[in-house]
Amino acid sequence: MEWQKSYVDVILVPLAFMIFVGYHLWLWHNVRTQPLSTIIGTNARARKLWVAAIIKDNEKKNILAVQTLRNTIMGSTLMATTSILMSSGLAAMISSTYSIKKPLNDTVYGAHGEFMVALKYVSLLLIFLPSFVCHSLSICFINQVSFLINCPADEDDSCIITPPYVAGLLDQGLWLNTFGNRVFYAALPLMLWIFGPVLVFLCSVTMVAMLYNLDFVLTPEKGKSSAHQCVSA
Repeated sequence: MEWQKSYVDVILVPLAFMIFVGYHLWLWHNVRTQPLSTIIGTNARARKLWVAAIIKDNEKKNILAVQTLRNTIMGSTLMATTSILMSSGLAAMISSTYSIKKPLNDTVYGAHGEFMVALKYVSLLLIFLPSFVCHSLSICFINQVSFLINCPADEDDSCIITPPYVAGLLDQGLWLNTFGNRVFYAALPLMLWIFGPVLVFLCSVTMVAMLYNLDFVLTPEKGKSSAHQCVSA
């Protein structure tokens, strides 16, 4: 009987998850093969230039570097705090003896048994915890960058504190920040799973469409062709 109620959950929820994960795998492939066609790849290229410019003219731009990195750390701190608070609240809810499924029995389309309700909250918990870990590690990497980017130049050629090394640390920190944000975004459809699997699927499709418009930019070739068409017209 429980299976008959949960067949919609079994179909729509994994399908929504596969759409979300499949989009990000495709995005990662584009970042690796055509970085300038994506916002992530373009920003990564710009960060390397920024680090080189800051280190080259460190005496004039050291305050700018510290303030920029501090703002990034504050954003990661906010996301890490939110993730761990949500994880604590979900853990307290799971361990509570109060059953919250009773008021929702008549309004939820899909399964709402004891096991399914527990699965929904455990899934959310497993989403927020990796997001917290990623943002915490991101803070560690960016903190190191804030020290190294202001290191005085060393005349010793064997010194490894070079612009590419600092840019690599900054890239690792911001990649972790991006991954933590995307994992956090995946929690939104799962939160709507409390009200039924249909909302999970609709939310995932809508979110992927929105992220596509935010993640991709015109490639230089497309931009040139568009400009050429405008001039010809």
